[in-house]
Amino acid sequence: MTEEELKDLDKEVKKLKRVASEWASQLHDLVEDRLPAGYHEIPGIAQSTYAACEAWAEASARLAAQQKGT
Repeated sequence: MTEEELKDLDKEVKKLKRVASEWASQLHDLVEDRLPAGYHEIPGIAQSTYAACEAWAEASARLAAQQKGT
């Protein structure tokens, strides 16, 4: 992997971490502000949060593997 590709992957990891944090914030806001009335929102927000965290974890693992191999 070239240095430029490594930088791009690092940027992707940072972006995915930000997205995951934003979903986690929405989940936190739901718990703090809208429960129990907003209980119907739990599955959608939880699934989106999980998917965002999973995407970050996969990209982070790719980055770590590339950095280790470089």
